[in-house]
Amino acid sequence: MATQELRLKASDSEKITINLGPIDLGQIDLLVQEGFYANRTDLIRTAIRNQLAQHADVVKQTVARKSLVLGMQHYSRQDLEQLQAAGERLRIHVLGLASIANDVSVELALATIESIFVLGALHASAVLKTALAGRIH
Repeated sequence: MATQELRLKASDSEKITINLGPIDLGQIDLLVQEGFYANRTDLIRTAIRNQLAQHADVVKQTVARKSLVLGMQHYSRQDLEQLQAAGERLRIHVLGLASIANDVSVELALATIESIFVLGALHASAVLKTALAGRIH
């Protein structure tokens, strides 16, 4: 499959929600107020990146062990049509972003995608996600 290099914009990121106690939140606000960070989000992103960097070796080992594609993987209609013509089925295993083109029909997806395992985000139409729900792990 051809990997399409995609640049993530802020609007392409995934939103998460966390709950913090008042003491932690107060300390974050203090660091923001003192100018160490631009805002709460900046501190939280920095903390997450620092933790990910600290565990980078474990991530690399796990990616290799589970045969995951690291980064972004895009599947076009043409990619899936080629698989279908070859009589092959696809197992999507991605750590990062997996995307399926909007012009991929439900029939084509069902005929070519055997399973989907994504740690991160899966971008596909709501119709495709519903049709493939039993194959998404």
